[in-house]
Amino acid sequence: MLIYKILHGAEWAALQADGETAGAPIDIADGFVHFSTAEQVADTIAKHFAGAEHLYLLALDTDILGDALKWEVARDGMRFPHLYARLRLADVVWAKPLPLVAGKHQFPENMA
Repeated sequence: MLIYKILHGAEWAALQADGETAGAPIDIADGFVHFSTAEQVADTIAKHFAGAEHLYLLALDTDILGDALKWEVARDGMRFPHLYARLRLADVVWAKPLPLVAGKHQFPENMA
């Protein structure tokens, strides 16, 4: 199963350069890397990234992340995937830009 992480362009560039990251500032503050499922990611971007430009959507396979990935209740009682480890570039299945068109982020047609 794929799960998704949204990063600002500078965060994505840093991950590519360094090979791993503790995540965005909110991830570091919370002590885990926040992810969303395909069903959750549109709400996540609307709530936390509305109007932001130069975003990237990263896909990661839950099977690769192993026991460091925990499913925990968060927003609206839904279970979200949280990674209690550093996010490694080697674990990213794909990364695609999320262009902002007329104020709305455009997700890839096929997120699989």
